[in-house]
Amino acid sequence: MSVRTALAPKSPQKVQRELEDLQLVLKARNGSTVAMDQLMRRYTSFVRLKASSYFLAGGDSEDLIQEGLVGLYKAVRDFRPDKETSFRSFAELCVTRQIITAIKTATRFKHAPLNQYVSFSHTPAGQEGDDCTLGDALPGPAVNDPSVKVISTQELESLVGCLSTTLSPLEADALRLYLEGSSYEQMAEELACDTKTIDNALQRVKRKILTHQEGRQVLQ
Repeated sequence: MSVRTALAPKSPQKVQRELEDLQLVLKARNGSTVAMDQLMRRYTSFVRLKASSYFLAGGDSEDLIQEGLVGLYKAVRDFRPDKETSFRSFAELCVTRQIITAIKTATRFKHAPLNQYVSFSHTPAGQEGDDCTLGDALPGPAVNDPSVKVISTQELESLVGCLSTTLSPLEADALRLYLEGSSYEQMAEELACDTKTIDNALQRVKRKILTHQEGRQVLQ
């Protein structure tokens, strides 16, 4: 960027948009879900465009979009109006950083050994001794149905191997916290996103588990 461009006066439309962004950010920080929803809608197209420039091993475009939205949420949380930068510029930095971090994490996650994922086979926190499999722990009637077979050690290893290559970092973190007994609110706070994002991530995990089990004829 040239000095002339940096010093060029902002258009009235740009100034107005920055003021609107700032107002929405401040309201969202004060707990306004309406303001947060407005920011999400306003920047969703931007996040999608940014996500389309990257590839996530073991994931799809929707996974990267979700990661980008987490970055947007962090931008709302961390933006400092006293700094000489617009919210849009800060949001772009946070979204890009979150997507790149997710890609790097996914690469490490994909190549990590099986024993790093043994926690996936644990029962939810406080339920030691129960015959509660990973599938039983996830939300949804299809997984909680008694007809689901108890997963054998061989099947569990197969499932963990599948998840290690198909879960996005957000999905893996959400699943880990879920199995530790965290509430949706606690998970949202820990992962710096909203409960809807957590729910969407766990629903995708559930679908991936069911697809894997159906493929191996675990379900009757």
